[in-house]
Amino acid sequence: MKKIAYILGIICAMTMQSCLDLEPKTQLADTNYWKSPEHFKLFATQFYGWSADFRWLDDSQHADIRSDLFAGSTVNIYSNGTNSIPSSDKHYADNYNRIRQVNTLLQQADAYEQQADIAISVGEARFFRAYCYFELLQAYGDLIIARTPLDIDSPEMQKARNPRTEVADFIIDDLKEAAKLLPVDKAISSSDEGRLSSEAALAFLSRVALYEGTWEKFHNGGQNTERTKDLLNTAAQAAHDVMAGGAFELFAPQELGTEAYKYLFILENEKSNPANINKTGNKEYIFTRRHDPVINSIGFNITQGRLGNALYVTRKMANMYLQSNGLPINPQTWNYTKVDDEYKNRDNRMNNQLMVPGQTYWGTNGGRIDWSGDAAEIANASHRNFMPQTGTGYFPHKWCSERDGVPTGMEAYDFPVIRYAEVLLNYA
Repeated sequence: MKKIAYILGIICAMTMQSCLDLEPKTQLADTNYWKSPEHFKLFATQFYGWSADFRWLDDSQHADIRSDLFAGSTVNIYSNGTNSIPSSDKHYADNYNRIRQVNTLLQQADAYEQQADIAISVGEARFFRAYCYFELLQAYGDLIIARTPLDIDSPEMQKARNPRTEVADFIIDDLKEAAKLLPVDKAISSSDEGRLSSEAALAFLSRVALYEGTWEKFHNGGQNTERTKDLLNTAAQAAHDVMAGGAFELFAPQELGTEAYKYLFILENEKSNPANINKTGNKEYIFTRRHDPVINSIGFNITQGRLGNALYVTRKMANMYLQSNGLPINPQTWNYTKVDDEYKNRDNRMNNQLMVPGQTYWGTNGGRIDWSGDAAEIANASHRNFMPQTGTGYFPHKWCSERDGVPTGMEAYDFPVIRYAEVLLNYA
């Protein structure tokens, strides 16, 4: 459980510049490093710190707060349409810096004699290069493809961007190669728990191919039908291969009933849910950003900052939840007679994500005692007979722990980068 977080800490310590460190970093890498498979593995471990995490919920190009689905105490620039194009983009610079790190490993790997010994590290590098390029593709489309570490005088620094189609194919090729090099999930040892599997590469390939195939279908008049078909077939086949492996399943313990979806996202240990399930009971997460309460907690105010606090869901998002029969609601005719009427006969995710008026909610500052729901436990709750008073009236409780007395930022559930549920949806 703690392996990846611990090694990441070592990486951070190793890469801190010291005033007594007189040997240039590039020379260190070229002369004293890359001598054993462990060097490649240790270098690849830093890549895991690049994946999506909880802080992305509030500050990333994918954050819902950068849409008209969420709002703070006021309507933000994304909701009212006044956001502008920035003069610089840290997201762009960070990803190209990371691509350089990946290409450094791949360049050194080409010269390593025992290729089989470093195959997994190369697979990890190919995966994370694809991951970084997909982050950029979604924002920019056309991009400069860099296959080697670039210097300031590299000719690629002055070249035109590669067309979007070439970038997408480059990402897909990396992921296909990663899937061949990485071990299947069931073959990963306990000491390497949390590292990438072949299924993770295939699942991500399914995401990329579906995204790009759909983009092709609905842009440029949908003229490139053969490319669209090939991409969507790639997405379906990759998803099918994950399903056929049999390593993953939806998180749906009978003991949790209709609240399984809620507890999936706050699963830490036996004290985090009424069924006493720990993280080993979750077979839905294919690849995660891992957290640990001792050495790698989430690190910011995720529960108290959301539960009945100044983060609001907009009416648009509330209306997007389907009915329990799978059909969309008609906002003009839906029953709003009572304050909780709109939560009735809706997709189960609505009640598992939004705070329903009149219900009781527990948090880290007023949490569960014994999961009995008795009078004493209700009296200890953060919100009894919850009634929205501010903002849009829609408050999320997703990602909010119910464990009592957890210090601010010390929650330790994992962040799902890729879930099996997505694989099933991609295939469908």
